[in-house]
Amino acid sequence: MVEIERKFLVTSDAFKIVAKTKHFIAQGYLSLHPERTVRVRIQGESGFLTIKGKGNATGTTRFEWETEISLLDAKPLLSLCEKGVVMKTRYEVPIGTHTFEVDVFSDDNEGLIVAEIELRDENEAFEKPNWLGKEVTNDDRYYNAYLSQNPFKTWG
Repeated sequence: MVEIERKFLVTSDAFKIVAKTKHFIAQGYLSLHPERTVRVRIQGESGFLTIKGKGNATGTTRFEWETEISLLDAKPLLSLCEKGVVMKTRYEVPIGTHTFEVDVFSDDNEGLIVAEIELRDENEAFEKPNWLGKEVTNDDRYYNAYLSQNPFKTWG
């Protein structure tokens, strides 16, 4: 139940050429408490309920618990969420022995593209494709919970 993840800005759409899957995601937050967030996500015909804890000092490791729920349950839960539903298209992009999840945000966060990679430990080596830009792992502004309340389009 521990997630070890690094986040990067994406500098081009070259990742789309090698992407294996593409899904539209809508997600909202039932709780935005600094110590824990509770997220509802709709992805395709499935729903998910996720609880995430506060990250460690590097922002790389944190508690994560997720369970799949029915679409019939997810839709009304999404309507109960705080304002600011995050909309994005997720591409799964295999690079070497890892898979990057590249999120192309839309609506209020349009213009933002972030890649995430899950690792087995914080110091695990991985191949960095040429479309990977600045690392933003420890920058809270790039967390979806933050983006739901402070959309990218308002950053100025």
